[in-house]
Amino acid sequence: MLLGDLIPTGQGWGKESLPHRPPGFESKERWLRWCRRAEKSYSTLKVKRCSHEEIPLIQGTHRPVYRPSKPASFPLQGNHSTEERFLLLGFSDWPSLQPVLFVLVLLCYLLTLMGNSALVLLAVREPRLHTPMYYFLCHLALVDTGFTTSVVPPLLANLRGPALRLDRGGCLAQLCASLALGSAECVLLAVMALDRAAAVCSPLRYAGLASPRLCHTLAAAAWLGGLTNSAAQTALLAARPLCAPGRVDHFICELPALLQLACDGGGQDSTERQMFAARVCILLVPSAVILASYGGVARAVWGMRTRGSRRKAVGTCGSHLTAVCLFYGSAIYTYLQPTHNYNQRRGKFISLFYTVVTPALNPLIYTLRNKEVKGAARRLLGAVGRGQDAQ
Repeated sequence: MLLGDLIPTGQGWGKESLPHRPPGFESKERWLRWCRRAEKSYSTLKVKRCSHEEIPLIQGTHRPVYRPSKPASFPLQGNHSTEERFLLLGFSDWPSLQPVLFVLVLLCYLLTLMGNSALVLLAVREPRLHTPMYYFLCHLALVDTGFTTSVVPPLLANLRGPALRLDRGGCLAQLCASLALGSAECVLLAVMALDRAAAVCSPLRYAGLASPRLCHTLAAAAWLGGLTNSAAQTALLAARPLCAPGRVDHFICELPALLQLACDGGGQDSTERQMFAARVCILLVPSAVILASYGGVARAVWGMRTRGSRRKAVGTCGSHLTAVCLFYGSAIYTYLQPTHNYNQRRGKFISLFYTVVTPALNPLIYTLRNKEVKGAARRLLGAVGRGQDAQ
Protein backbone atom coordinates (compact mmCIF):
# COMPACT_ATOMS: atom_id res chain seq x y z
CA MET A 1 0.00 0.00 0.00
CA LEU A 2 1.26 3.46 -0.90
CA LEU A 3 0.67 6.55 1.21
CA GLY A 4 -1.00 8.00 -1.84
CA ASP A 5 -3.67 5.36 -1.39
CA LEU A 6 -4.31 6.59 2.16
CA ILE A 7 -4.45 10.36 1.51
CA PRO A 8 -5.72 11.55 -1.90
CA THR A 9 -4.11 14.63 -3.46
CA GLY A 10 -5.84 17.93 -2.74
CA GLN A 11 -8.03 16.62 0.07
CA GLY A 12 -7.89 17.52 3.71
CA TRP A 13 -7.93 15.57 6.90
CA GLY A 14 -11.65 15.04 7.26
CA LYS A 15 -12.93 11.59 8.10
CA GLU A 16 -14.92 11.55 4.87
CA SER A 17 -11.70 11.83 2.81
CA LEU A 18 -9.62 9.40 4.88
CA PRO A 19 -11.82 6.55 6.12
CA HIS A 20 -8.88 4.23 6.92
CA ARG A 21 -6.24 6.70 8.10
CA PRO A 22 -4.09 5.81 11.11
CA PRO A 23 -4.92 7.80 14.26
CA GLY A 24 -3.07 10.96 15.31
CA PHE A 25 -2.65 13.07 12.17
CA GLU A 26 -3.78 16.40 13.60
CA SER A 27 -0.38 18.04 13.11
CA LYS A 28 2.59 17.93 10.77
CA GLU A 29 4.86 16.66 13.56
CA ARG A 30 2.67 13.63 14.22
CA TRP A 31 2.53 12.94 10.50
CA LEU A 32 6.33 12.93 10.27
CA ARG A 33 6.65 10.66 13.30
CA TRP A 34 4.26 8.19 11.70
CA CYS A 35 6.24 8.35 8.47
CA ARG A 36 9.48 7.53 10.30
CA ARG A 37 7.84 4.57 12.01
CA ALA A 38 6.49 3.40 8.65
CA GLU A 39 9.96 3.61 7.11
CA LYS A 40 11.38 1.29 9.79
CA SER A 41 8.83 -1.39 8.87
CA TYR A 42 8.84 -0.59 5.16
CA SER A 43 9.20 -4.20 4.04
CA THR A 44 6.18 -5.25 6.11
CA LEU A 45 3.80 -2.35 5.52
CA LYS A 46 4.73 -1.77 1.86
CA VAL A 47 4.57 2.01 2.57
CA LYS A 48 6.27 4.54 0.33
CA ARG A 49 8.89 6.63 2.11
CA CYS A 50 7.85 10.20 2.92
CA SER A 51 9.74 13.45 3.44
CA HIS A 52 9.20 17.08 4.33
CA GLU A 53 8.70 17.98 0.67
CA GLU A 54 5.88 15.47 0.28
CA ILE A 55 3.64 17.06 2.95
CA PRO A 56 3.17 20.76 2.01
CA LEU A 57 0.72 22.76 4.10
CA ILE A 58 -2.47 24.16 2.60
CA GLN A 59 -2.20 27.92 2.52
CA GLY A 60 -3.97 29.47 5.48
CA THR A 61 -4.42 26.17 7.32
CA HIS A 62 -2.37 23.73 9.35
CA ARG A 63 -3.57 20.62 7.58
CA PRO A 64 -0.89 18.89 5.51
CA VAL A 65 -1.72 17.27 2.19
CA TYR A 66 0.24 14.37 0.74
CA ARG A 67 1.04 14.61 -2.95
CA PRO A 68 1.73 11.04 -4.17
CA SER A 69 4.74 10.57 -6.38
CA LYS A 70 4.71 8.30 -9.41
CA PRO A 71 5.77 4.72 -8.73
CA ALA A 72 9.38 4.19 -9.81
CA SER A 73 8.97 0.48 -10.34
CA PHE A 74 7.10 0.49 -13.64
CA PRO A 75 7.14 3.60 -15.85
CA LEU A 76 4.30 2.75 -18.19
CA GLN A 77 3.74 3.28 -21.86
CA GLY A 78 0.31 2.14 -22.88
CA ASN A 79 -0.50 -1.08 -21.09
CA HIS A 80 3.05 -2.43 -20.87
CA SER A 81 6.10 -1.61 -18.79
CA THR A 82 9.21 -0.21 -20.44
CA GLU A 83 11.75 -0.20 -17.63
CA GLU A 84 10.52 -3.13 -15.60
CA ARG A 85 11.60 -3.58 -12.03
CA PHE A 86 10.35 -6.44 -9.91
CA LEU A 87 9.58 -6.10 -6.23
CA LEU A 88 10.10 -9.51 -4.58
CA LEU A 89 8.00 -9.38 -1.42
CA GLY A 90 9.45 -12.60 0.00
CA PHE A 91 7.98 -13.45 3.41
CA SER A 92 7.23 -9.85 4.43
CA ASP A 93 3.59 -10.83 4.94
CA TRP A 94 4.84 -13.12 7.74
CA PRO A 95 6.94 -10.68 9.82
CA SER A 96 6.98 -12.86 12.95
CA LEU A 97 8.19 -15.83 10.87
CA GLN A 98 11.08 -14.02 9.16
CA PRO A 99 13.69 -14.41 11.99
CA VAL A 100 12.91 -18.12 12.28
CA LEU A 101 13.11 -18.59 8.52
CA PHE A 102 16.41 -16.70 8.39
CA VAL A 103 18.00 -19.09 10.91
CA LEU A 104 16.56 -22.21 9.25
CA VAL A 105 17.56 -21.14 5.73
CA LEU A 106 21.08 -20.25 6.88
CA LEU A 107 21.48 -23.61 8.65
CA CYS A 108 20.20 -25.51 5.61
CA TYR A 109 22.55 -23.59 3.33
CA LEU A 110 25.59 -24.30 5.51
CA LEU A 111 24.58 -27.96 5.74
CA THR A 112 24.24 -28.10 1.95
CA LEU A 113 27.68 -26.59 1.40
CA MET A 114 29.45 -28.77 3.98
CA GLY A 115 27.63 -32.01 3.20
CA ASN A 116 28.00 -31.83 -0.57
CA SER A 117 31.63 -30.64 -0.37
CA ALA A 118 32.49 -33.55 1.92
CA LEU A 119 30.71 -35.98 -0.40
CA VAL A 120 32.63 -34.77 -3.45
CA LEU A 121 35.92 -34.84 -1.53
CA LEU A 122 35.38 -38.42 -0.39
CA ALA A 123 34.34 -39.61 -3.85
CA VAL A 124 37.42 -38.04 -5.45
CA ARG A 125 40.00 -39.15 -2.86
CA GLU A 126 38.73 -42.64 -2.02
CA PRO A 127 39.50 -45.24 -4.75
CA ARG A 128 36.75 -47.54 -3.51
CA LEU A 129 34.18 -44.89 -4.40
CA HIS A 130 35.31 -44.61 -8.02
CA THR A 131 32.12 -46.26 -9.28
CA PRO A 132 29.29 -44.99 -11.53
CA MET A 133 26.96 -44.54 -8.56
CA TYR A 134 29.29 -42.12 -6.77
CA TYR A 135 30.27 -40.44 -10.03
CA PHE A 136 26.64 -39.43 -10.58
CA LEU A 137 26.31 -38.60 -6.90
CA CYS A 138 29.17 -36.09 -7.26
CA HIS A 139 27.34 -34.39 -10.10
CA LEU A 140 24.16 -34.29 -8.00
CA ALA A 141 26.12 -32.67 -5.16
CA LEU A 142 27.47 -30.00 -7.54
CA VAL A 143 23.99 -29.33 -8.94
CA ASP A 144 22.47 -29.03 -5.46
CA THR A 145 25.18 -26.64 -4.32
CA GLY A 146 24.74 -24.38 -7.34
CA PHE A 147 20.95 -24.58 -7.20
CA THR A 148 20.84 -23.49 -3.57
CA THR A 149 23.46 -20.80 -4.09
CA SER A 150 21.37 -19.22 -6.86
CA VAL A 151 18.48 -18.81 -4.41
CA VAL A 152 19.67 -18.50 -0.81
CA PRO A 153 21.84 -15.30 -0.74
CA PRO A 154 19.05 -13.01 -2.04
CA LEU A 155 16.56 -14.84 0.18
CA LEU A 156 18.66 -14.18 3.28
CA ALA A 157 19.02 -10.51 2.31
CA ASN A 158 15.26 -10.31 1.86
CA LEU A 159 14.56 -11.89 5.24
CA ARG A 160 16.83 -9.38 7.02
CA GLY A 161 16.00 -6.22 5.07
CA PRO A 162 13.38 -4.55 2.90
CA ALA A 163 11.67 -6.17 -0.06
CA LEU A 164 14.17 -6.98 -2.81
CA ARG A 165 14.07 -5.01 -6.07
CA LEU A 166 15.49 -6.50 -9.28
CA ASP A 167 15.50 -5.12 -12.78
CA ARG A 168 14.32 -7.26 -15.68
CA GLY A 169 17.83 -8.45 -16.57
CA GLY A 170 18.68 -9.47 -13.01
CA CYS A 171 15.38 -11.29 -12.60
CA LEU A 172 15.82 -13.20 -15.85
CA ALA A 173 19.41 -14.08 -14.92
CA GLN A 174 18.27 -15.57 -11.61
CA LEU A 175 15.46 -17.42 -13.37
CA CYS A 176 17.87 -18.81 -15.98
CA ALA A 177 20.36 -20.05 -13.36
CA SER A 178 17.79 -21.71 -11.10
CA LEU A 179 15.93 -23.26 -14.06
CA ALA A 180 19.14 -24.66 -15.57
CA LEU A 181 20.29 -26.29 -12.33
CA GLY A 182 16.81 -27.51 -11.37
CA SER A 183 16.26 -29.02 -14.83
CA ALA A 184 19.70 -30.66 -14.73
CA GLU A 185 18.75 -32.28 -11.42
CA CYS A 186 15.55 -33.65 -12.99
CA VAL A 187 17.53 -35.39 -15.73
CA LEU A 188 20.32 -36.47 -13.39
CA LEU A 189 17.90 -38.19 -11.02
CA ALA A 190 16.54 -40.18 -13.99
CA VAL A 191 20.09 -41.14 -15.01
CA MET A 192 20.80 -42.32 -11.47
CA ALA A 193 17.61 -44.42 -11.54
CA LEU A 194 18.82 -46.11 -14.73
CA ASP A 195 22.17 -46.80 -13.06
CA ARG A 196 20.49 -48.37 -10.02
CA ALA A 197 18.21 -50.49 -12.23
CA ALA A 198 21.20 -51.80 -14.20
CA ALA A 199 23.07 -52.64 -10.96
CA VAL A 200 20.12 -54.59 -9.49
CA CYS A 201 18.64 -56.20 -12.62
CA SER A 202 21.91 -57.13 -14.39
CA PRO A 203 24.66 -57.35 -11.75
CA LEU A 204 26.90 -59.58 -13.88
CA ARG A 205 26.77 -57.24 -16.89
CA TYR A 206 26.81 -54.03 -14.87
CA ALA A 207 30.54 -53.36 -15.22
CA GLY A 208 30.29 -53.55 -18.99
CA LEU A 209 27.04 -51.56 -19.22
CA ALA A 210 28.16 -48.68 -17.01
CA SER A 211 31.38 -47.89 -18.83
CA PRO A 212 33.22 -44.63 -18.02
CA ARG A 213 32.47 -43.28 -21.50
CA LEU A 214 28.74 -43.90 -21.11
CA CYS A 215 28.74 -42.32 -17.62
CA HIS A 216 30.45 -39.18 -18.95
CA THR A 217 27.94 -39.00 -21.81
CA LEU A 218 24.93 -39.33 -19.50
CA ALA A 219 26.25 -36.72 -17.08
CA ALA A 220 26.92 -34.31 -19.94
CA ALA A 221 23.40 -34.97 -21.28
CA ALA A 222 21.94 -34.02 -17.87
CA TRP A 223 23.79 -30.70 -17.81
CA LEU A 224 23.01 -29.98 -21.47
CA GLY A 225 19.34 -30.83 -21.01
CA GLY A 226 19.09 -28.43 -18.08
CA LEU A 227 20.77 -25.61 -19.98
CA THR A 228 18.60 -26.17 -23.07
CA ASN A 229 15.35 -26.12 -21.13
CA SER A 230 16.42 -23.04 -19.18
CA ALA A 231 17.47 -21.14 -22.31
CA ALA A 232 14.19 -21.97 -24.08
CA GLN A 233 11.96 -21.00 -21.15
CA THR A 234 13.88 -17.80 -20.39
CA ALA A 235 13.86 -16.72 -24.05
CA LEU A 236 10.11 -17.28 -24.33
CA LEU A 237 9.47 -15.32 -21.14
CA ALA A 238 11.79 -12.48 -22.20
CA ALA A 239 9.79 -12.10 -25.42
CA ARG A 240 6.54 -11.62 -23.51
CA PRO A 241 5.47 -8.13 -22.38
CA LEU A 242 4.87 -7.95 -18.63
CA CYS A 243 2.24 -5.61 -17.26
CA ALA A 244 2.62 -3.39 -14.20
CA PRO A 245 2.68 -3.53 -11.25
CA GLY A 246 5.71 -5.78 -10.81
CA ARG A 247 4.92 -7.04 -7.32
CA VAL A 248 5.85 -10.71 -6.99
CA ASP A 249 4.71 -12.44 -3.81
CA HIS A 250 7.74 -14.72 -3.86
CA PHE A 251 11.38 -14.77 -2.75
CA ILE A 252 12.82 -15.61 -6.18
CA CYS A 253 11.95 -14.89 -9.79
CA GLU A 254 10.16 -18.18 -10.32
CA LEU A 255 8.50 -18.94 -13.63
CA PRO A 256 4.86 -19.48 -12.52
CA ALA A 257 4.90 -16.26 -10.47
CA LEU A 258 6.34 -14.23 -13.38
CA LEU A 259 3.84 -15.69 -15.85
CA GLN A 260 1.03 -14.20 -13.78
CA LEU A 261 2.41 -10.74 -14.66
CA ALA A 262 2.24 -11.40 -18.41
CA CYS A 263 -0.10 -9.23 -20.45
CA ASP A 264 -2.98 -10.88 -22.30
CA GLY A 265 -3.49 -10.97 -26.06
CA GLY A 266 -1.13 -10.83 -29.01
CA GLY A 267 -0.69 -14.59 -29.38
CA GLN A 268 0.53 -14.97 -25.81
CA ASP A 269 -1.61 -18.08 -25.24
CA SER A 270 0.45 -19.93 -27.86
CA THR A 271 3.68 -18.91 -26.13
CA GLU A 272 2.38 -20.08 -22.77
CA ARG A 273 1.38 -23.43 -24.26
CA GLN A 274 4.90 -23.86 -25.62
CA MET A 275 6.39 -23.09 -22.20
CA PHE A 276 4.02 -25.52 -20.53
CA ALA A 277 4.98 -28.24 -23.05
CA ALA A 278 8.66 -27.66 -22.23
CA ARG A 279 7.94 -28.04 -18.51
CA VAL A 280 6.00 -31.23 -19.15
CA CYS A 281 8.95 -32.67 -21.09
CA ILE A 282 11.58 -31.83 -18.48
CA LEU A 283 9.47 -33.21 -15.61
CA LEU A 284 7.31 -36.04 -16.94
CA VAL A 285 9.80 -37.70 -19.31
CA PRO A 286 12.42 -38.21 -16.53
CA SER A 287 9.57 -39.26 -14.21
CA ALA A 288 8.54 -41.95 -16.69
CA VAL A 289 12.15 -43.17 -16.92
CA ILE A 290 12.35 -43.34 -13.11
CA LEU A 291 9.06 -45.26 -12.85
CA ALA A 292 10.13 -47.73 -15.54
CA SER A 293 13.51 -48.23 -13.87
CA TYR A 294 12.03 -48.92 -10.46
CA GLY A 295 9.41 -51.18 -12.02
CA GLY A 296 12.28 -53.33 -13.28
CA VAL A 297 13.96 -53.15 -9.85
CA ALA A 298 10.75 -54.27 -8.15
CA ARG A 299 10.46 -57.30 -10.45
CA ALA A 300 14.10 -58.19 -9.86
CA VAL A 301 13.76 -57.90 -6.08
CA TRP A 302 10.59 -59.99 -6.12
CA GLY A 303 12.48 -62.78 -7.92
CA MET A 304 15.38 -62.86 -5.44
CA ARG A 305 15.43 -65.93 -3.20
CA THR A 306 17.51 -64.76 -0.26
CA ARG A 307 16.46 -62.09 2.23
CA GLY A 308 19.97 -60.64 2.31
CA SER A 309 19.92 -59.95 -1.43
CA ARG A 310 16.57 -58.25 -1.15
CA ARG A 311 17.74 -56.10 1.75
CA LYS A 312 20.86 -55.05 -0.15
CA ALA A 313 18.85 -54.13 -3.27
CA VAL A 314 16.32 -52.13 -1.28
CA GLY A 315 19.12 -50.33 0.56
CA THR A 316 20.81 -49.49 -2.74
CA CYS A 317 17.68 -47.94 -4.26
CA GLY A 318 15.85 -46.67 -1.17
CA SER A 319 17.96 -43.54 -0.64
CA HIS A 320 17.64 -42.49 -4.28
CA LEU A 321 13.90 -43.11 -4.28
CA THR A 322 13.52 -40.89 -1.21
CA ALA A 323 15.40 -38.04 -2.90
CA VAL A 324 13.28 -38.46 -6.05
CA CYS A 325 10.00 -38.23 -4.11
CA LEU A 326 11.10 -35.11 -2.21
CA PHE A 327 12.27 -33.25 -5.31
CA TYR A 328 9.75 -34.33 -7.92
CA GLY A 329 6.72 -34.02 -5.64
CA SER A 330 7.25 -30.32 -4.95
CA ALA A 331 8.52 -29.51 -8.48
CA ILE A 332 5.55 -31.13 -10.22
CA TYR A 333 3.13 -29.30 -7.92
CA THR A 334 4.80 -25.97 -8.74
CA TYR A 335 5.31 -26.25 -12.49
CA LEU A 336 2.55 -28.51 -13.80
CA GLN A 337 -0.49 -26.52 -12.74
CA PRO A 338 -2.17 -23.85 -14.88
CA THR A 339 -0.78 -20.35 -14.40
CA HIS A 340 -4.13 -18.88 -13.35
CA ASN A 341 -4.43 -21.51 -10.60
CA TYR A 342 -0.97 -20.84 -9.14
CA ASN A 343 -1.15 -19.48 -5.59
CA GLN A 344 1.95 -17.41 -4.86
CA ARG A 345 1.46 -17.40 -1.07
CA ARG A 346 1.38 -21.20 -0.97
CA GLY A 347 3.84 -21.64 -3.83
CA LYS A 348 6.70 -19.81 -2.13
CA PHE A 349 6.62 -22.27 0.79
CA ILE A 350 6.66 -25.21 -1.62
CA SER A 351 9.57 -23.60 -3.48
CA LEU A 352 11.39 -23.07 -0.19
CA PHE A 353 11.21 -26.81 0.38
CA TYR A 354 12.69 -28.00 -2.92
CA THR A 355 15.24 -25.17 -3.32
CA VAL A 356 16.57 -25.05 0.27
CA VAL A 357 15.48 -28.05 2.35
CA THR A 358 15.85 -30.89 -0.17
CA PRO A 359 19.47 -30.03 -1.18
CA ALA A 360 20.38 -29.97 2.52
CA LEU A 361 18.81 -33.38 3.09
CA ASN A 362 20.34 -35.13 0.06
CA PRO A 363 23.85 -35.63 1.58
CA LEU A 364 22.23 -37.14 4.69
CA ILE A 365 19.88 -39.34 2.66
CA TYR A 366 22.69 -40.81 0.56
CA THR A 367 25.27 -41.25 3.33
CA LEU A 368 23.36 -41.90 6.57
CA ARG A 369 23.07 -45.66 5.98
CA ASN A 370 25.88 -46.03 3.46
CA LYS A 371 28.68 -48.15 4.91
CA GLU A 372 31.07 -47.38 2.05
CA VAL A 373 30.85 -43.61 2.59
CA LYS A 374 31.15 -43.99 6.36
CA GLY A 375 34.23 -46.18 5.95
CA ALA A 376 35.80 -43.70 3.52
CA ALA A 377 35.14 -40.85 5.96
CA ARG A 378 36.78 -42.78 8.82
CA ARG A 379 39.83 -43.57 6.72
CA LEU A 380 40.18 -39.96 5.58
CA LEU A 381 39.86 -38.63 9.14
CA GLY A 382 42.37 -41.26 10.34
CA ALA A 383 44.85 -40.23 7.64
CA VAL A 384 44.45 -36.56 8.62
CA GLY A 385 44.97 -37.41 12.28
CA ARG A 386 48.11 -39.44 11.57
CA GLY A 387 49.50 -36.58 9.47
CA GLN A 388 49.01 -34.13 12.32
CA ASP A 389 50.68 -36.53 14.79
CA ALA A 390 53.66 -36.92 12.48
CA GLN A 391 54.14 -33.15 12.41
